Amino acid sequence: MKKQILFFSIPLMLSNLLQVLFNMSDIAVIGQFAGAMSLGAVGSTTTLISMYTGFLIGLSGGINVLTALYIGARNRKSVSETVHSAFLVSLAVGLILLILGVSTSRGVLVLLNTKEELIDKAALYIRIYFLGIPALALYNFGNAVFSAAGDTGRPLRYLFLSGIVNVILNLIFVIVCKLDVVGVALASALSQCLSAFLIVMALFRSHEDFGLHLAKLRLSKDKAQSILRLGIPSGFQNAIFGIANLFVQLGVNSFSAVMVAGNSAAANADALIYDVMAAFYTACASFMGQNYGSGNKKRVRDSYFVSLAYSFGIGLAMGLLLVVFGKQFLSLFTNDPEVMAAGMKRLTIMGFSYGISAFMDCTIAASRALGKSLAPMVIVILGSCVFRIAWVYTVFAYFQTIPSLYLLYSCSWSLTAIAEILYFVHAYRRTMEKIAETRS
Repeated sequence: MKKQILFFSIPLMLSNLLQVLFNMSDIAVIGQFAGAMSLGAVGSTTTLISMYTGFLIGLSGGINVLTALYIGARNRKSVSETVHSAFLVSLAVGLILLILGVSTSRGVLVLLNTKEELIDKAALYIRIYFLGIPALALYNFGNAVFSAAGDTGRPLRYLFLSGIVNVILNLIFVIVCKLDVVGVALASALSQCLSAFLIVMALFRSHEDFGLHLAKLRLSKDKAQSILRLGIPSGFQNAIFGIANLFVQLGVNSFSAVMVAGNSAAANADALIYDVMAAFYTACASFMGQNYGSGNKKRVRDSYFVSLAYSFGIGLAMGLLLVVFGKQFLSLFTNDPEVMAAGMKRLTIMGFSYGISAFMDCTIAASRALGKSLAPMVIVILGSCVFRIAWVYTVFAYFQTIPSLYLLYSCSWSLTAIAEILYFVHAYRRTMEKIAETRS
């Protein structure tokens, strides 16, 4: 089990890591060749973009769990219906998010008190970036299907190719064409379209049960409802994290433009570590889903504990490395010593905190694998979102220091993790009892 989960997770980890590194190239190119103001402008959109992309990731998590469940149960008809319905649902959601993102982005940036000198570039960047959101929805759909089937290598290859294109386009658009934030946004949108095209075409060429076929491309009502039942709460859960983090960004924006730029540079570490850890959450959901479908009680439990141990270990190790080599990391995005000093304030606190998030996120993935999405979402809303907003208006409002703002992450993760674990233990026991009753 340990080796299986590790070997399954490594391509996912590399895929997530590549995606983050390629996205970080946007920040690196803009910071090195367009200046601190452009860096701050792009960084000011990070939380808002994460809110929308987090929703898509949550939706794909529901697709992954449902597909894995039917694969484990060897229900070929349900696998096919799930995949075709998921494709249409993902495309529709991507288009809806595109419209919402383009139409509301500037208003949200104004509500966040984005610096006047940053807001025009930030709004322009986000509107162009969102042109790639439907493609991102389709890539996440394809990645979820292949991962559920145990194939994590193919999405990695497609992402690697599109990532190289992203870096090349960044350099051409920003350095040669002098397009500034427009260049990095356009490069991101085009590379997302490429990765979506490659993974969807692979599914259309596949002869497996999870392959796509034009003749079967229709919405199955019950499968679509199941996808939405699992994916929408998970998506809202991720989006609500983004909403709560908007209040954190509001706190950051109360400081100088230098602090905003330093926070933007340091925040790249969040995606780097979260997405590497997320490979084990996907493994947890996939392995638990398949074993739940086949009724293997012991392997359901073992999948959770092994995935939790791996995700905590990698989060702790990477966090400590960032504390030690933080200045070298920040130098990828800026040469301004004041911006680097501001970024280190975030890295020093967050580096010791990342591992804690594994107890929350891995447990949420485990509950989702058992078909439980609504209760974990409510717990996250209360423990990590409402709590964070309350922290901003109480603890941070009292101290008015940047450390008092960043400490809310570790505190909210700890509180939410305790509640999620208690719920998972309850849900696991009831689910196993149902399996035992079915067998008897």
